[in-house]
Amino acid sequence: MGVNKRVAAIQPNAIRAFDDQTSDVEDILKLTLGEPDFSVPQHVKQAAIDSISSDDSHYAPSKGSVALRKAIRHFMIDRYDLSYDAETEIVVTLGATEGIYDTLTAFINDGDKVLLPAPNFSMYDQTIALAGGDVVYVDTSKSDFLLTPEQLQAAVDQYGDQLTTVLLNYPSNPTGVTYTAEQLAALADILRGTDITVIADEIYSELTYDVEHYSIAKLLPEQTVILNGVSKSHAMTGYRIGFIVGPAELIAPAATLHQFTVTSASNPAMAAAAEALGSAQGKLDSKRMRDAYRERRDYLVPALRQLGFEIPQPNGAFYVFAKLPANVDQDDYAFGIDLAKRGKVAVIPGSIFNIGGEGYIRISYAASMETLHEAVKRIGTFLANY
Repeated sequence: MGVNKRVAAIQPNAIRAFDDQTSDVEDILKLTLGEPDFSVPQHVKQAAIDSISSDDSHYAPSKGSVALRKAIRHFMIDRYDLSYDAETEIVVTLGATEGIYDTLTAFINDGDKVLLPAPNFSMYDQTIALAGGDVVYVDTSKSDFLLTPEQLQAAVDQYGDQLTTVLLNYPSNPTGVTYTAEQLAALADILRGTDITVIADEIYSELTYDVEHYSIAKLLPEQTVILNGVSKSHAMTGYRIGFIVGPAELIAPAATLHQFTVTSASNPAMAAAAEALGSAQGKLDSKRMRDAYRERRDYLVPALRQLGFEIPQPNGAFYVFAKLPANVDQDDYAFGIDLAKRGKVAVIPGSIFNIGGEGYIRISYAASMETLHEAVKRIGTFLANY
């Protein structure tokens, strides 16, 4: 039977696979997935209900409902001082996941090089491979998990015209670190004037704690496509609403791919997302969640450091990327299995996130303070009996 060789070569999502492997442990505390524990705000749910009740049941425009695209335009101006045309420069996707697929598939030709700072979200690699591209990993573990101008320049010099795309994810999954405006400016100085496209995955942009989120699109507006959505900012993972914004000439091929892949997103979900992104209450909702995540981070990081973990300060998203204590003689994967089975706490091994992640674990603090307190207690007991 005929199977696309690229599809056959792709491995299942490693994060999901590890989560499944540990989910059947009795009394397990799961700090694995990037799944907000908040409920969707009532006024956002009501917008979806109203959409259904008003028989909003016909095909929406492929790029997304006009109301949602206008809300996205408002959101980008209000939060990040970035202006995009609702007709030609915005596409609504089925989550940021579809945005990753659409942009990478639309922009990459066979053999193109795609620069990927690592450790990195595990979905990027497989999608690049599916598109026929080759990943150029840059190990950031020695530079506070941030791509440096020197590393970027070295890749540009080495690969020349073969390097067509740079994928930046900030705040980062898995590390929680992000870039300052000055750090992004140094990267932009190298990329400006080249034919390199920047895909900026900013799905955690509303969840920053010590710095204001700044997009590289402010510096490279003609070269940058931004991926974002409501999954993390408004706890709407199941609604599956993301979006792509960027210059019309880059949005057009992604919009075409989106049209032939999914046609359009669901009307009730888009109505809910328009309320979340376009209303004053929606802005307060995301701030309330951000404040709660900050409180959790401020508890969890020092508590884990007291147990012997080394942790780069996470100033965004809701992850702690913790280096295993010096007395641990297992690799991170074996440690993760052992911690789940004997310690009753499930985390994600750092090696799943590629080079630079070995010897680390990713812990999600998208969980209640009660759960985090109990998890720290269990990890402490596990290490004491190690």
